[in-house]
Amino acid sequence: MHTSPRARWRNYLLYFGAGSLLLPAAVAGFNYLVDPYLIHQWDTAQVQRLRPTREKLAAWGKTYAVARFQPAVVYLGNSRTELGLPTRTPMFAGQSVFNSALSGASIGDAIALARHANAVSQLRVVVWGIDPPSFSMEVGNTDLNGELIADGPFYLARRGLINARRALSVDMTRDSIRLLTGSFGEVCHSSLLFHGQRDDACIDLRIGGWGGTAPAILPRTREYIRGAGPTPEAYLAFGNSVSALCRSGAQLRLYINPTHAMMLDALYWAGKWTALETWQGWLANTAAEQRAKGCDLRVFDFSGYNSITTEAIPQASQRKDMVHYWETSHYRSNVGAMILARMFGGKDQPLPDDFGVELTPQALPFHLASLRSGRNRYHREHALETSLARAVAAEQARLKLSAAKSD
Repeated sequence: MHTSPRARWRNYLLYFGAGSLLLPAAVAGFNYLVDPYLIHQWDTAQVQRLRPTREKLAAWGKTYAVARFQPAVVYLGNSRTELGLPTRTPMFAGQSVFNSALSGASIGDAIALARHANAVSQLRVVVWGIDPPSFSMEVGNTDLNGELIADGPFYLARRGLINARRALSVDMTRDSIRLLTGSFGEVCHSSLLFHGQRDDACIDLRIGGWGGTAPAILPRTREYIRGAGPTPEAYLAFGNSVSALCRSGAQLRLYINPTHAMMLDALYWAGKWTALETWQGWLANTAAEQRAKGCDLRVFDFSGYNSITTEAIPQASQRKDMVHYWETSHYRSNVGAMILARMFGGKDQPLPDDFGVELTPQALPFHLASLRSGRNRYHREHALETSLARAVAAEQARLKLSAAKSD
């Protein structure tokens, strides 16, 4: 039986069209089921598997997990909070806790994540780590985009469609195959296994990639002082976000991250000290204004020059590792436990008397004076760290001048 040319063309187009639809559907289905980046997992077998040290699409995984878990206690911030603030803590025994902080997050990213958590869960407590350089609305975590943030009902249904669309990608297909063949880099656990906190094993391996703690000191310091904050836009946006959380009835604890004293010193040599003091004054006043309206809001400063932040760096101590820090930018979980104990009154956690000062309008003048005197003492007693911080600031100034001339 002969088929007419028209019928053959019709059949060809039919098969071609069906194949064009089935192949993408098969790829999307394959990637969705394997889910190498854990973009739609919570309390599943996939979360238990070992992963590479770098978490791809962590913003996708964390926003989905928050919507599924609906925690009562949420942490916000950047990688310092993500690495350092433990979710398994007696401070919140019996409560659901999730560390929603993201690596590289600006204050704008944290604001978006606060809005997301508030939309999908009934928040009781919000713990928010902040820093002066990242207190800006500039691009931070590039994986976080607006469609991942809940803005109404049916978020999980809408999110399913977004996840399916993301599954249609070459990189995800490649990594799905690598995961199934055992070549994906199975070395440490996803942060989802620890309710959002990064696995210490991942960080240890990343530090090893730097060549150890000592080689990471200067790059991390350069990275820190490059931030544009605090900026006027961030003041406004952050104030609005805090007000919204207060209206929801959540208890708020804001804290300035205890980056190593060398980082604060680099800000001083970079000419950013006045901006730092202005920022701290604004935080103290904002907290006081919200408390006057009935909000349970307090703000603490764990940075500065205290017995934790002035720990000698390996270049000065000749030791391989530090007790309280991974490097100058990121503190360890033992410090995070002290932070929580100071803010929430933990009685079983030993705390240095000089670690953690509540910022209030009344206490601010004395606190700022103490910061200045601590800075001067640090310069006298930590000559090596001071010289390194000063060199990093001078290098940054030269780079800015060179960039300005080239423009």
